[in-house]
Formats: sequence, structure tokens, C-alpha cells
Amino acid sequence: MSFQPPQQPTKKRLGGLRIFALVIFGITALLFLIAILASGSKTNDDQAAAAATTAATAATTTSEPPAETQPAPPPEPTTAAIPTEYKSALRQAQSYLDYTPFSQAGLYDQLTSQYGGQFSPEAAQYAVDNVGADWNQQALRAAIQYQEVMAMSPSAIWDQLISEYGGKFTTEQADYAIANLPA
Repeated sequence: MSFQPPQQPTKKRLGGLRIFALVIFGITALLFLIAILASGSKTNDDQAAAAATTAATAATTTSEPPAETQPAPPPEPTTAAIPTEYKSALRQAQSYLDYTPFSQAGLYDQLTSQYGGQFSPEAAQYAVDNVGADWNQQALRAAIQYQEVMAMSPSAIWDQLISEYGGKFTTEQADYAIANLPA
């Protein structure tokens, strides 16, 4: 019988396990986001229909006759006249803005991206124009994130906000954000 030295235990590689856990986490987060987006779409359609009904009721209950000397203003578009793709782009734009700050250009890019909403340029532009965002506040939200998460200086934050690879905010929006950063 020959003497064999004891074998060293093999090192378990946790790298594969960590990657697996990150993939599972990413898939779970994506499914959660999809569920949130899906649940919000019906509510927004119901709210828009209720608002249109209220507006129509208010318009029919006025007792003042229309002035004959002035042409009637063009009718407001009803939600039925807006294409479904446009409505979907608008809902997705609002969902994006609920979770992270975007500039107009950044939101448009996200909505038209093959990795994002994949909306037509017209639907994305409609969403950006009608989402009702305060773009100065979006720039400020982004600046605060850069300040808190990355500990960036105000000049570095400003550069990141206006960068075509960063926030894509206008210089005026970046100026507003820097001027209003908390101390």
C-alpha cells in the first residue's frame, strides 16, 4: 500500500452562483416592472374616459348660446381619436418618468429604442409632448441622483446632464438643476 498525501478540497467557485443570482434578480425585476405597467394601463384608460365624459357633460349644460360672430374653436380630440400606439407610448412615458428622471430627448430615445418601447417616432413625440413633465424638475431629480449616488461635483453633474451620452438635458435645464441642488 502506497502512501498518498491528502488531497486538497476543491474550491467551490461562487462566480457562477453569483451570476445565476443576478440573472434571477434581473428577470424578477423585469417581470415586476411589466406587471406595474400592465396594471396601470387599464386605470389610465378608465380615467381618460371619465374625464372625457365629464368634459362632454359640462359642455352640454352651459346655458349661454354660442356667439355667431366668432368662429367656433376646433373640437378637442377625444381619446377615441388618438391612435392606440400613441396612448400606449404616453402611458409608457409616464411609467418611465415615475421611476427615473429623463430629459425630453432621453425619453424620446427610450421610447423609440429597439431595447425600449419600440414606438414609432410619431408616437414617441406625441408622448413626450403630452406627458406633462416639468423638464427642469426632471433635470433636478437626475442631478440629485448623481450627487447622492456617485458623489459628483456640481460641474461634473452639469456635464453629465447635458452630455449626449448622459442625460441629454438642455443647458438651461442643467443650469436650473445645479442652481437648485440641495446643499
